[in-house]
Amino acid sequence: MNGRERMLTALRRGTPDKVPLWELIINEPVIKAICPECSYPDFVELVDMDGATAGEDLRLEEISPGRFKCEWGILWEKTKDGILYPLKGPLKDRKDILEYQPPDPDAPHRLETLNSLVDRFKGEKCIVFLGHDSFEFSHYLLGGMGQLFRLYRRDPEAAHILAEKIAEYKARVMERAVKEGADVLLSGDDYADKTAPFMSPKLFRKFVYPYLKRVVDVAKRLNVPFIKHTDGNIWKIMDLLIEAGIDALHPLEPAAGMDISEVKAKYGDKIALIGNIDCTIVLPLGSPSDVEEVVKETLAKAAPGGGYILSSSNSIHPGVKPENFLAMVRTARKYGVYPLEESFVEKYSKLNYYEKIFSRQKA
Repeated sequence: MNGRERMLTALRRGTPDKVPLWELIINEPVIKAICPECSYPDFVELVDMDGATAGEDLRLEEISPGRFKCEWGILWEKTKDGILYPLKGPLKDRKDILEYQPPDPDAPHRLETLNSLVDRFKGEKCIVFLGHDSFEFSHYLLGGMGQLFRLYRRDPEAAHILAEKIAEYKARVMERAVKEGADVLLSGDDYADKTAPFMSPKLFRKFVYPYLKRVVDVAKRLNVPFIKHTDGNIWKIMDLLIEAGIDALHPLEPAAGMDISEVKAKYGDKIALIGNIDCTIVLPLGSPSDVEEVVKETLAKAAPGGGYILSSSNSIHPGVKPENFLAMVRTARKYGVYPLEESFVEKYSKLNYYEKIFSRQKA
């Protein structure tokens, strides 16, 4: 199997020849530390990842050093590592929401990054398009999550109007992405922190679920898999995510209580699972031997029966040790070959490395 076949098999809960490897994001500092001359596509090929990720392209206008305004009117700040974070949104009140128009989803530059990956990898590696539903861009446009929650309470109609405008744009961009060569669609909106979802299941169903389902339905109509990314402890809304029709869940954050064995047992017959290699302690602070043990344990718990893609518990961010990323890849390739050895599964599925390191952190 090639990378594309391997990932698509796993996303359909099948068993490929070996456990696929993919990362939602690999930040440039890690890439350059391992291969100074490599671009992201070069690096994907160098380390033999099975998939590559492209997001939509937004034009940025530099307002002041390190600060940029995008086509949505959102002000962003760039860190020294090149990562953008939203600072301020353009919408203040109901009038702003009613008058607001998102940028053009059909703009010629919108899918330039995707097109470059399609040109290089189509048919060989699985091309994942990172889009969104409506939750994150709603609070980006309003200037923070607190502002969005106040809108939910004071003017729910305006909240739905805003979410509808965003969802219409995002669904159109996702539709274009598939037609231009994406193999998989993904929504990157985070719904939770390490302790719980940001809102109750009741509020989630009312304000978030309809717009998640809107973009999932694009994937269903075009017959491609849909991955839902959300950090945090999402146990309370897991059933709603399944009900929306997602095909896979990423990144199953162990530091937030998303135990891979429990998720596999409860939902492994409904969705594929992606992630769970801790990037808060193990990948940034551990040793390559620590990483090897975590990867072996995760494979033993999540990979039997297929339907699993190995990745970090969020991204390969600038704090990840390059040698630990390489150890993760190397260990996955060595031990993630099907059929998994029964003695390997028996031994490592009984271990709990995370319980040790996270209980030590709490103490």
